[in-house]
Amino acid sequence: MKRILIVEDDPSIRFGLEEILKSEGYAVVSVDRGDGVIEASLRERPADLIILDVMLPGRNGYVACKELRANGVRVPILMLTAKGQELDKVLGLDVGADDYLTKPFGVRELVARIHALLRRADGHLHTAQGTQPFAIGKCQIDPQNFTLTRDGASEMVTPKEMALLVCLHRHRGELLSREQLLNEVWGVSYMGTTRTLDQTIAQLRKKLGEADLVQTVHGVGYRLIA
Repeated sequence: MKRILIVEDDPSIRFGLEEILKSEGYAVVSVDRGDGVIEASLRERPADLIILDVMLPGRNGYVACKELRANGVRVPILMLTAKGQELDKVLGLDVGADDYLTKPFGVRELVARIHALLRRADGHLHTAQGTQPFAIGKCQIDPQNFTLTRDGASEMVTPKEMALLVCLHRHRGELLSREQLLNEVWGVSYMGTTRTLDQTIAQLRKKLGEADLVQTVHGVGYRLIA
């Protein structure tokens, strides 16, 4: 049974999420503060997915998400926000979230996003387990441990980032359209925008340390030239 951690301070929303997810057959744990999320995500057994509100007491969702990723928590994170501005969505992706929903949202869309994130996470794990370490530029990529090592220093990459690295490396030298990358990494049922892909590429460029390794072909997509 998949285990989902809900981090939401609004009692009515939290209770509603608990009931919806339990009815879908998930085990559910919930907390109402942003501090202590790491401990909650690992309590008893690790969560398989985290639903993380942005506006939280103790520590906001952006900070909590960044800390989760910094501490090696690689499970999918779905952020909930009452704001609709593009900047807020980009910020969530920038700190390591996999997807986001703007309140108010429909139950069917929420469940569909959760199902999709869990399927992709399982697929990314399977892909990573069957992929040997490889190099991109000066970086060594270890798909099985979700690490990128550059100049002797290692850092974690998220499942989405790793899936994107593996995809780009597999097709290195080829021009891949945004649609191809979204379909392979996020899945054909992805309901977001290409901005998610662009932001993930930006994060990978920072971690790779060489922005020109992933070439942008404006209006088309991306090419790994390493």
